[in-house]
Amino acid sequence: MPKPKSIAKLRHVALFVQNWADSEYFYTQLLGMTIDWRPDNDNLYLTSGSDNLALHRAPPGFKPIKPQRLDHIGFFLENANDVDEWHTYLIANNVVIKAPPKDHRDGTRSFYCADPDGNIIQMIYYPASKML
Repeated sequence: MPKPKSIAKLRHVALFVQNWADSEYFYTQLLGMTIDWRPDNDNLYLTSGSDNLALHRAPPGFKPIKPQRLDHIGFFLENANDVDEWHTYLIANNVVIKAPPKDHRDGTRSFYCADPDGNIIQMIYYPASKML
């Protein structure tokens, strides 16, 4: 069987969340994502313009499948200075910071924080030459 055409892009991530209201606030009010679709009270689809993040309310007694392999979710920023501005803003809003801003050897700059369920979020600047 021949290999299918190459993958165009990765634009969708879906998360089970236990801290529903805090997660909605984090992604919409703090990060600025907009609600694309709310089909019911247990599902929320968000976008920053060209992507889709689905939040699904975790059922009572939810236990993540072991072992979970998600390391982090990355949000691209337009300028290197935006990394520091987001870092300061999220600290002021009591978001847990996991690693401070840092320049990486590939020319990117980023920091890591946690969403209300403990998922690690990377806020990262990619130089235009590195963008796909």
